[in-house]
Amino acid sequence: MKTYKQTFAELKQAALIPFFVIGDPDFDTSLAIVKAAIDAGADILELGIAFSDPIADGPTIQKADIRAIDAGMNIQKAKDFIKKIKAYKDIPIGLLMYYNLIYQYGTEKFFADFAAAGVNSVLIADLSIDDADEVLAPAQKAGLDTVFMVTPNTETERAKRIAEKCTGFIYTVSLLGVTGGRDQLSDMIKPLITRLKSITDVPVCVGFGVSTPKHAVQLAQAGADGVIIGSRIVKIIEDNLNDKKSIPAKVAEFIKEIKKAI
Repeated sequence: MKTYKQTFAELKQAALIPFFVIGDPDFDTSLAIVKAAIDAGADILELGIAFSDPIADGPTIQKADIRAIDAGMNIQKAKDFIKKIKAYKDIPIGLLMYYNLIYQYGTEKFFADFAAAGVNSVLIADLSIDDADEVLAPAQKAGLDTVFMVTPNTETERAKRIAEKCTGFIYTVSLLGVTGGRDQLSDMIKPLITRLKSITDVPVCVGFGVSTPKHAVQLAQAGADGVIIGSRIVKIIEDNLNDKKSIPAKVAEFIKEIKKAI
């Protein structure tokens, strides 16, 4: 299975990491969309498992979660989805999700089952580094990389602690607030990337509010090892629900624009 380390080592530019909610707007359409994203040049995938209370997410991804849940998405189907993606191409996959789903499933069993399905890491948006010991041992046992979040207001000593526990990459939040498209990048992100680069060799990947090719270029020039784009892509899905068959091509077109820019 291809690792994050291999992927980052092979790339000559920042990794393009699109985010999708698994099963949005339905299983088959979602699968076609993600395959199209891979074909368009995605280097790593960040996938969400729909949850009823996604506190880190803005309206766009909240609605995607609702669509996926309404279409019948659950943990078992998400696992089957990932297996189909890995059968299509061996691409690193990170999950970005909420702890309740993992806890209810059984933490150790969840990590083991999803590692077997082909997942490389599980980032839990509502689990702080102070509680990381709850998941570090099960993740390591399952052979998963660890990914945790750093935000613009994370103090340097705390950022060091977080970086020390990351083996995959650092998910660097570009702004204070929830996910969602933005017209401009926060002016806090460049200093944050510089600060993280000065304290760790772990890849720094930036998400939240990244919406345009220009944003991607700015992050790459600032030293980001990866650019994570979620809400802007999910909005393409939302805007084309009346013609689901057109969505994969439209998502692919956008990803190609980002890929070309960086």
